[in-house]
Amino acid sequence: MDNGIVVTALDARSNFGKLLRRVEEEGRSLVIEKRGSPRAVLLSIRDYVRLAVPEPEVLRIIGQESRKKGTNRLGAKQIEQIVKAARKSKSR
Repeated sequence: MDNGIVVTALDARSNFGKLLRRVEEEGRSLVIEKRGSPRAVLLSIRDYVRLAVPEPEVLRIIGQESRKKGTNRLGAKQIEQIVKAARKSKSR
């Protein structure tokens, strides 16, 4: 994402269509502020997909590590137990 555009929530509401086109055409993000505090970001679908979808290399590395640790064979019940244990140790 290139230089972000900062607008108030009121401006975003009043000019949403115009801002949406600008984000799409210019490939820039839009930071929406309310009372001077950043509250949300509007970004192009291209940028969203790039941020939300892991790169194939990242997935390959995760798969390798999972196989090394044997976690690629865990069942749902085992995963649930691991998550519960992690949450319990975090709350201490």
